[in-house]
Amino acid sequence: MLRLSIEALEILDAIARRGSFAAAAAEVHRVPSAVTYMVRKLEDDLGVEIFDRSGHRAQLTPAGLELLTEGRHLLLAAGELECRIKRVATGWETELVIAVDTVLPFDLIWPMIAQFDTLQSGTRLRFIEESLGGSWEALQERRADLVIGAISHLGNHSATQSSHVLGELNSVFAVAPSHPLAGVSEPLAASMIQQYRAIVVPDSSHHLLPYTIGLLSGQQTLRVPSMQHKVNAHIAGLGCGYLPVALAAAPLADGRLVAKAVAEVSPPIRMCFAWQNNNVGHALKWWLDFLMQDTSIKQWLARGLN
Repeated sequence: MLRLSIEALEILDAIARRGSFAAAAAEVHRVPSAVTYMVRKLEDDLGVEIFDRSGHRAQLTPAGLELLTEGRHLLLAAGELECRIKRVATGWETELVIAVDTVLPFDLIWPMIAQFDTLQSGTRLRFIEESLGGSWEALQERRADLVIGAISHLGNHSATQSSHVLGELNSVFAVAPSHPLAGVSEPLAASMIQQYRAIVVPDSSHHLLPYTIGLLSGQQTLRVPSMQHKVNAHIAGLGCGYLPVALAAAPLADGRLVAKAVAEVSPPIRMCFAWQNNNVGHALKWWLDFLMQDTSIKQWLARGLN
């Protein structure tokens, strides 16, 4: 039976770093004979020579070098596993998955990550991007522990979920100066808008009923993967539709986009962050506390309103 133990890999690593069996034995607090025995036992188990003993000093064979290289990966993984187990025992999650709605620029999230990193908690962060109902589905299916930028009224608000308002998302109907609608008198009627292609970011949910914002029945669409792609498609004159005021503010100011009044005005959309409220670990609690106090997203949502 193969006995490729962590202890054997630690001894092999020590021999390679220290340059001799005796020095390695001192590092791992073993007598030299015990180190020699373990190496020979490992060679017998593997059926290969790990060290070439033909010279004055034992040198790693190609097989031994490969074992050392891959074994160090295992030692690192074992060390990380030990740390993660200790963190879990003290309430820190091994990994925290955070879904961010595509309407929010990720530049808002970088400073939050930097703040979290100062804790040196060891909890791994993994971010995914969702849109519309997809954020709530990710939470419902436990693909995400926390969603940031979810549309409040799309959530099912079950007993196991909680949410907190971030602010209101205001939209503006915008087109490129070259778009045919740019020269049409205002307010634009729905029948006029319906004649032109809409740029849309599709709902990322797989099982929930897809949700759309500002899309008219029968209107042709150009589907793009993110809100920033949608802004760029508007600027390129490839279609029309509603954009978050915060994202449209700059291209509206410099003339790359033109705002058009519409007959049927869309009300602001309340946005929130949401989470599963059972088994809240230390990492998730930190993010919840931070988001409760931080105003950067609220300030971003208000950009361009004045």
